[in-house]
Amino acid sequence: MILVILGTQDKQFYRLLKIVENAKKKGIVKDNIIAQVGSTEFSSDIMEIHEYIPEDNMKKLIEKADLVVCHGGVGAITDALKMNKKVFSMARLKMYNEHRNDHQVQLVDKFNELGYIKKISDYDDFVREYKVLNKFKPRKPKFDNTRILELVSNFIGK
Repeated sequence: MILVILGTQDKQFYRLLKIVENAKKKGIVKDNIIAQVGSTEFSSDIMEIHEYIPEDNMKKLIEKADLVVCHGGVGAITDALKMNKKVFSMARLKMYNEHRNDHQVQLVDKFNELGYIKKISDYDDFVREYKVLNKFKPRKPKFDNTRILELVSNFIGK
């Protein structure tokens, strides 16, 4: 199963949904697709669409997913990485009115550069990476918050 996560932004993100849907229509993707679309008004006869998915249900869906395809939000990416999922991520872009700025570009680029995810920018990227998905061995992240807890504790202590 493929899980598509667009987050809860108040802006649309049709580009990513159309990429995944087209890959399914063309027979490249055989898996079932569940999509959490947020504010993006989208309907599909080949994908299961949900406006919002409660957090507990989302965690269960991420756990079941073979692939998580998401916007460049740190929450969506790290939630999937914490469950050792393969992630394709696409940055929302200001020029398409998908976000207020292009900060997701840097985030997706960095996660990709470090080997945690695969960055996709268009349909061709998606298809190329999907065809070799079984060869993708994502780097395992370390989620260690001890340093930040230490800084906060020291700050509060003063």
